[in-house]
Amino acid sequence: MQAKWWTWALSSPQARNPVADPTGQFCAEDQPKNVWFLAGTFGGAAQRTCEVPGGRPIAAPAVNLYSANTSDCKSFMAAATGSMTLDGQVVELRRIDPVEITFQAAQDNAIGESAGRKVAQACGLWAWLPPLLPGEHELKIEGESGTFSTSVVYQLKVGAGD
Repeated sequence: MQAKWWTWALSSPQARNPVADPTGQFCAEDQPKNVWFLAGTFGGAAQRTCEVPGGRPIAAPAVNLYSANTSDCKSFMAAATGSMTLDGQVVELRRIDPVEITFQAAQDNAIGESAGRKVAQACGLWAWLPPLLPGEHELKIEGESGTFSTSVVYQLKVGAGD
């Protein structure tokens, strides 16, 4: 799942990137068909409104990293903390220690990664939510590790389904 998420996160240029997006207008950008990805930020806070198709599970990190080496991920995870709440209820986060992934970075992606296929170590604190009931939901994501922090409040509008 991390490989798919990083491909998604690095598949759009800065101007249309859903992770860099402060409002949520690009949350549907390049979404895969079998899951709906959400994200924190590349650092800092955002408030987003996002329309989510009904019937799709949601995957999102509270905080995450990829690196060329395992030691970066280990250091990151040693300091990683995070939380998520959905409609005021705590969402369980799963700790994923360094694991090798292969992902695709697009040309002119939001973090300046060179385009092409990448092999890296990925880690983070992740949530997996089953499909939400149709209607409006609030998802709060908070995460930090060392000097990096991210915070997003999503207003999710879930459709009736396919």
